Amino acid sequence: YGCNPAKYWMHANMLNVNGQKMSKSFGNYFLPKEIIEGTTELFDKPYSANVLRFFMMQAHYRSNLDFTQEALNASEKGFTRLMEGLKTFDKIPTSTSSFDVDALIASFYAAMNDDFNAPILVANLFEAVKYINLINDGNEHISEEDRGKLKAAMHAFIYEVLGLLPEQTSENGK
Repeated sequence: YGCNPAKYWMHANMLNVNGQKMSKSFGNYFLPKEIIEGTTELFDKPYSANVLRFFMMQAHYRSNLDFTQEALNASEKGFTRLMEGLKTFDKIPTSTSSFDVDALIASFYAAMNDDFNAPILVANLFEAVKYINLINDGNEHISEEDRGKLKAAMHAFIYEVLGLLPEQTSENGK
């Protein structure tokens, strides 16, 4: 089938933990569920499945992924910021758009058409969140039609393409 064994070997060596190749022999091996449950001793707290997924989406699928406490904490903050931006959508006022919403939405598609470039998509989604916050502060404006288009596009790319979901907490805080 034209398989290149070297290509597959290269992809198998792309997970690092604290700058070191992940390996049982190095003692830095864990399962994703151990990060979510908080049962690995490599990290000082559990992280939600959404945060873990968001962390992984910030690296291109063909690049190294280095699990560090700092990187997971940054992803947790970024994920929260993205979700807060979506919550703000319903509160923003509408008038005449002061920026090109269609170009912003096109940037989401362009990122995916560029070899499923999730890190660029995430950056573009943060650009949209920046505009949402500027609109909320009265420094930018958006029309009702553009708000609907941007909200629909952001929901599609965040929830369906990236597979992220709003965080839900149970009565016991988990």
